[in-house]
Amino acid sequence: MEDQPLDSSKVRSIVGRRSLYWDQKVKRRFKYEAELDQGFAERVAKLAYGEKLYSCIQCGTCSASCPVSHWMDFTPRRVIALIQAGYKEEVLECFTIWLCASCYACTVDCPKQIKITDVMYALRQEALEHAGYRKRFPIPVLAREFFKQVMKNGRNSESHLMLNLYMKTNPFKLLKMVKVGLGLLRTGRFSLKKEHIKQREQFQNLLKAVDRLEKEARIEEANDRTAKRIASETVGRLEKEAHQ
Repeated sequence: MEDQPLDSSKVRSIVGRRSLYWDQKVKRRFKYEAELDQGFAERVAKLAYGEKLYSCIQCGTCSASCPVSHWMDFTPRRVIALIQAGYKEEVLECFTIWLCASCYACTVDCPKQIKITDVMYALRQEALEHAGYRKRFPIPVLAREFFKQVMKNGRNSESHLMLNLYMKTNPFKLLKMVKVGLGLLRTGRFSLKKEHIKQREQFQNLLKAVDRLEKEARIEEANDRTAKRIASETVGRLEKEAHQ
């Protein structure tokens, strides 16, 4: 059987498609140190009520005990490693923090007593605050819309919550829920009325006061870190001058 010469046009077509595929699918998997958020681990550790986050030995017990790890893009062990390394964007955009079932199996089994479930809660707070989650992913959108309604009205209106959820994730799914929604409306289990508490102004003033105190605490904490860094640099410089 004789070898057939390859058609140059076919080769160019295959190479072109493959090049286009790699341009669309392949992403850079490393980061320079300047691109990392070096203070990310410290912020998460403080939100998660402890500094034990740094004591992780990467044994994988949390990943083995997690009942939903098979559906996660990063296992809990990898999430902890990414936090320690400063990969903020990758952690906040992953599905893992939203798939956590809060069963506390990882926290109970961790040999270093790291509160991994609290870490997941802290990461959710960071993702919601900085809008770091993936767009149109239902779980964080639902959480954000729920908090918006509660902060504005003091209560949650289920009909408006579901409408906002579907409009911001997949509007076509509303068509599938029309029959169910009409049935709930007929039986009085679903209302289009927007619910709210009586004294909304007092409630919002309370939330503003809490937010102001939190911002003041963060500023004070940042000033303390700056003062400690300056003191450390000064001590190091004086020691170096003393040895010269």
